[in-house]
Amino acid sequence: MKAIIPLAGLGTRLRPHTLSRPKPLVQVAGKPVLGHVLDRLDGVDFSQMIFITGYLGDQIEAWVRANYTFDAVFVEQKELKGQAHAIQLARDYIDEPILIVFVDTIFEANIRQLETLDCDGAIFVKEVEDPRRFGVAVLDDGLVERLVEKPKQPVSNLAVVGVYYLRDWRLFIDCLDELIDRDIKTGGEYYLADALQLMVDKGARLKAFASDVWEDTGTAEALLQTNRYLLGKAGNTVDGEVENSIIVPPVYLSAGAKLVNSVIGPNVSVASGAVVCESVLKDCIVGDNAQVTSAVLANSLVGSHAVVQWDPHRLNLSDYSQIELG
Repeated sequence: MKAIIPLAGLGTRLRPHTLSRPKPLVQVAGKPVLGHVLDRLDGVDFSQMIFITGYLGDQIEAWVRANYTFDAVFVEQKELKGQAHAIQLARDYIDEPILIVFVDTIFEANIRQLETLDCDGAIFVKEVEDPRRFGVAVLDDGLVERLVEKPKQPVSNLAVVGVYYLRDWRLFIDCLDELIDRDIKTGGEYYLADALQLMVDKGARLKAFASDVWEDTGTAEALLQTNRYLLGKAGNTVDGEVENSIIVPPVYLSAGAKLVNSVIGPNVSVASGAVVCESVLKDCIVGDNAQVTSAVLANSLVGSHAVVQWDPHRLNLSDYSQIELG
């Protein structure tokens, strides 16, 4: 089996954090989002990992090669024409069953069960309250009958979580090519859901499996929620230096990070090289080599090498006074 990881998106919903680094390398719970995704594939026998990169793709390649030893190839998507277009760029490397994994989300699913699958492929789905934001699947006895990308009228509440297995890779490539040749677009882009629908229309049997967890990383608010989930699951990790400080679990303090005269937690992750001094942090992500001094922060993202420093207020209040500081 080979894995295809599309990574070419601009990550506009996470700006300004994605202006200087690609979204998959934004930190959450102690490591880049891409690291969490790749860790969930550990234990599966992949012959090759194919990364589809775009903006700042050199950073992704450098990070992968520095942290992993598997056989990796990198294909650049120079024009952002959609998911299916990105994957078609890797067609020369597809010569066996493939697993496609998007890194917009952190998922929990049993990937090993795919190794004995007797269908043409599989997708992973999760029930959602508002399916209009996602690609959704309509099922018939556990098999995909119809795939709809961002339906205006709800046809199913089963959102596709961004994990796809294609056992019949030859038919899949044929359908990718047909999609592009016929210029089948949704919202001006070539979507993977439309290519898979062509497979179903040609008789392919795609099984749907439930994903236990699906945590978004596409916005600042979603990233903080995912940070809470991952820290709550992993518990406390304190590898950095702690000096005269209080830690309220769960917290991730990376090796090389420093905490001085501060209170952090719950749900705070501090990356390597960062220094938090005389501050109070709750529900925050602090990037590598950042500095936070004399600050009180909640629900905040502090990017790599950023500096936050507040000057203390001086007050002279009479009895029964009331003041609110923003």
